[in-house]
Amino acid sequence: MSSLFDNIKPLTIGQERLINVLKDDSNEVVGVFGPTGTGKSFITVIYGISAVLGGKFKRLIIARPLIDITSGRLESPEELGDLYYRVAGQYLYDIMGDMVPRDDMEKMLRDGKVIVTDVNYLRGRTFDESLILLDDAQHAPPENAAEVLMRMGRNARLIIAGDPILQRPLGIEKDGATLMREVLLNEERAMVVDLGLKDIVRPGAKRGLKLMFELRLRKRSLSDEERKLVDTIRVHAPDADVVTVASFRDIKESLEIKSENAPDALIVAKEGYLGRVVGKGGERIKAIENDSGFRLIRTVEMSLDFRQWIRTMHPVGWITKHIVDVDFAGPELQVMLRKEMGAFVGPRGVYIRLLDRAFKRLLNIGVRAIEEGQPSESK
Repeated sequence: MSSLFDNIKPLTIGQERLINVLKDDSNEVVGVFGPTGTGKSFITVIYGISAVLGGKFKRLIIARPLIDITSGRLESPEELGDLYYRVAGQYLYDIMGDMVPRDDMEKMLRDGKVIVTDVNYLRGRTFDESLILLDDAQHAPPENAAEVLMRMGRNARLIIAGDPILQRPLGIEKDGATLMREVLLNEERAMVVDLGLKDIVRPGAKRGLKLMFELRLRKRSLSDEERKLVDTIRVHAPDADVVTVASFRDIKESLEIKSENAPDALIVAKEGYLGRVVGKGGERIKAIENDSGFRLIRTVEMSLDFRQWIRTMHPVGWITKHIVDVDFAGPELQVMLRKEMGAFVGPRGVYIRLLDRAFKRLLNIGVRAIEEGQPSESK
């Protein structure tokens, strides 16, 4: 193989694992999932270009959905004509930067050694001596990836990359990336690599991710009692910037949670404004509780420190000292514990279910827990 891929230096542990998985030829299918900015497309495309230049594969086929960001509609080459291929090709140039001279890249495209196309290209064909990258899989019908698995021929390899966390289409519980990840976890000669917040390396990506989460929270539809809580906050903390509020009383009732430390509601404040919600000595939050009818209200700043979110919402206050790490694994937040799994999960699993339902209500993200040293879902 060309030295192009060998020159890639991983910047995180997750990226190092992805590079090692790609170098292992026994992994016929590789799935890599995580938020934007973690290097999914960059690393996999560089691998593909290197593999073609080095003669390992005759061609690299990059299939990715092209989405109209205004309407959310999936565009096709038939509808856009040459514009589709110009936009799709620019994606490749943006990724490669100066890694490969533009003239060389254009020649590979002209010669058919690199093909950038839509996901429907994968249907009804047999792929020999080809590397197929299905990128932005969260926007692709899972059937497309499943079909290409059946049509992989001699010396063929499939890579599926996607963001099942933030970029998945709204209103869909299981997008293409999430479903394909679930399938690949138990597929022979397949490997899944999950990248998380700690793997974000692109400048500005973390800030952008935080803003996207904040926008998602601000757009939430509030229930009547949540709107009443917002009105009460405006009375007692008029200078506070509140991102959203969430009531958990219905969740607690359905789970039959009796703990007095389980919050009835959560207030998410803009970073830097938490003190204005709580007030000096906590007088503001106490007044909000008294006037709103919520017995226990917890508060948290809008940040990507989800360890603090867990600490704020979990009924057992001391449990956070046993939390080793909180990060994304596929479409969920994965909480790794040093010990005290029972205390974290709670009697009959009610605490973990409270967290899971609360995060789904807030961010459409689930929560799972594993013990330190226990293998993650990803293989």
